[in-house]
Amino acid sequence: MSKVGIFMADGCEEIEGLTVVDLLRRASIDVEMISIKEDKKITGSHGITFMADVTKYDVDLESLDGIVLPGGMPGTNHLNEDLFVEKAVTYLAAKKKLVAAICAAPSVLGAKCVLKGKRATSYPGFEVKMPGAIYSEENVVRDENIITSRGVGTAIEFALEITKYFTDEQTKVNLAESIVYRQ
Repeated sequence: MSKVGIFMADGCEEIEGLTVVDLLRRASIDVEMISIKEDKKITGSHGITFMADVTKYDVDLESLDGIVLPGGMPGTNHLNEDLFVEKAVTYLAAKKKLVAAICAAPSVLGAKCVLKGKRATSYPGFEVKMPGAIYSEENVVRDENIITSRGVGTAIEFALEITKYFTDEQTKVNLAESIVYRQ
């Protein structure tokens, strides 16, 4: 079974993070919500408080098959400033494992130089923080092991594409149908 870590920071966009967690778990993909703080309590950008499964201090990067970075502000800034997140992004990208980011968070991938020559998207205006990326305005963009998406309105599509990455097209279709989602 694939294992995905989703990095949660105070100020993250709740929908972008928790939608991915919910849908991947529905697809029987092992998801671990990882707090980048010393404690598991996370307060999102809209004041919603929730608990991560573990903190970054409990994570073995070798055990992960992929990572997901939700956007939101100032959550994206916290992700970009965190040395463990930087290590995770560069390590998993080098291993050709999934590195996914949505909304403002693709700018973290840009800052870590993993988007050079890759097709990618982001929340409008953040393309300037993605040097070397081949920018697209598509809702979700996959280029090999990199998946990016535009924002809250594309969170379900983003989660479905991550599901397909770890499973197959039919599992993605079945999951979409089970939540009454139509593209």
